[in-house]
Amino acid sequence: MKIYLDLIMILNFCIDFIILLSVSLILKRNVKITRIMLGAFIGGISILFLFLNINSIILFIFKFLISLIMILVTFNFKTLKYTLVNILYLYMSSIILGGFLYLLNLQFSYKHIGLIFFNNGLSINFIFLLIFSPIILYIYIKQTKHLRYNYSNYYNIQIIVNDKSYKYTAYLDTGNVLIDSLTKKKVILIDKRKILFKIKNFRLIPYTCASGINMIKVVKIDKLIFEGNEYKDVLLGIIDKITLDGVEVILNRKLLEE
Repeated sequence: MKIYLDLIMILNFCIDFIILLSVSLILKRNVKITRIMLGAFIGGISILFLFLNINSIILFIFKFLISLIMILVTFNFKTLKYTLVNILYLYMSSIILGGFLYLLNLQFSYKHIGLIFFNNGLSINFIFLLIFSPIILYIYIKQTKHLRYNYSNYYNIQIIVNDKSYKYTAYLDTGNVLIDSLTKKKVILIDKRKILFKIKNFRLIPYTCASGINMIKVVKIDKLIFEGNEYKDVLLGIIDKITLDGVEVILNRKLLEE
């Protein structure tokens, strides 16, 4: 079996560069490209040591040390937590990339720090790998940012009606600042399909949207429990549908201003 070390080193350099760049973008480390290239270069040349006759324990320690060196060279050492987070996202990015490429039926063994070696010769299409690796990690970066932005605004709340507690998954929407002009109470919104209690009385209040001024049904509740705090000056607005994933209630931004 022929092994082309120069091709393997170039391939590993490219993969390590993509992974380190992904970590930098996800964590907003704002490091220079030259430092990322230097870290990737260390990962690329370290594959040569995998051909040494060493046991699995030493190999595992060696791989972790290489990943640590790559992180320190690329991002420097600021605090222990800063470095550990960098290492965590390096491994996560490597695992995500390796798993997707495996699903694409690429015949290679992918090590945790992006170090690749071949089991069956150079059976990988070099160009194919270089094209799909950045695409996969680009999707991963976008989804990670989406999750960090949106799901950080998800909360478990309780709505108390007639001394009974009902639990909901809520989203804190910074765009919802609806206030009842009559009572000056803040209005939170609920998907009418998710209402777990009987509504006896309601009234209509106006609200402004892109299409103009409309009316919305609101009902009284005893209180809202949100982040350990109780809010009694809250009305529950009923809307037809909430399209956010898993969200049943839209919270009011002004709740945070109290």
